[in-house]
Amino acid sequence: MSDTVTPSVLFVCVHNAGRSQMAAAFLTHLAGDRVQVRSAGSAPADTVNPAVVEAMAEVGIDITAEVPKVLTVEAVQASDVVITMGCGNTCPVFPGKRYLDWELPDPAGQGVDAVRPIRDEIEKRIRGLADEIAPAS
Repeated sequence: MSDTVTPSVLFVCVHNAGRSQMAAAFLTHLAGDRVQVRSAGSAPADTVNPAVVEAMAEVGIDITAEVPKVLTVEAVQASDVVITMGCGNTCPVFPGKRYLDWELPDPAGQGVDAVRPIRDEIEKRIRGLADEIAPAS
């Protein structure tokens, strides 16, 4: 089985400061090296939302070192699955990719109380995705 290609997932939102960062962190946490994880934003913020960092720390995941990254065509082309979270038409679409659009509230400007339910919904979706594309052996 060692000749199988590691699936790659790209999470995209506008600012790459909240939803996509949480999703990428959960998938990395749950699937480890069974999957390649990237995240990016169509208009990246300067920093990751502090309430998002705090909400993730509450579940034992440290994303303090993460920085928002700009969405590139190369990142999309290098990914098997592209999961968008409210970036509208700014995400480039390529044939042969699997696209999922997750409608999730934007945590921008929200406190940690508002971020927790978004975090929990993302975790639930990521667990399902991980089981599907990178099942534990």
